[in-house]
Amino acid sequence: MIEKKVRDLLEAAILEKGYILDNVTYGKDENNINTLTLVIDKNGYININDCVIVNDIVNPLLDQADLISESYVLDVCSKEKGSD
Repeated sequence: MIEKKVRDLLEAAILEKGYILDNVTYGKDENNINTLTLVIDKNGYININDCVIVNDIVNPLLDQADLISESYVLDVCSKEKGSD
């Protein structure tokens, strides 16, 4: 399963920077585009800069490993927080 391979590849590098890889999904989005979605979390709130940081960490790793043969969009997003 591609999600497990991606998690195994990326999780340590993401944790090293203080983030949690909460979920990995791969599939077609509502526009029928292949999308790899990484849901991240950390202590405190996630903002757009956190998503950019994680994107910059994982992009070279994904390119080097070449786990996904077809073209896809990488989507790094935050875990939805419930109301406290």
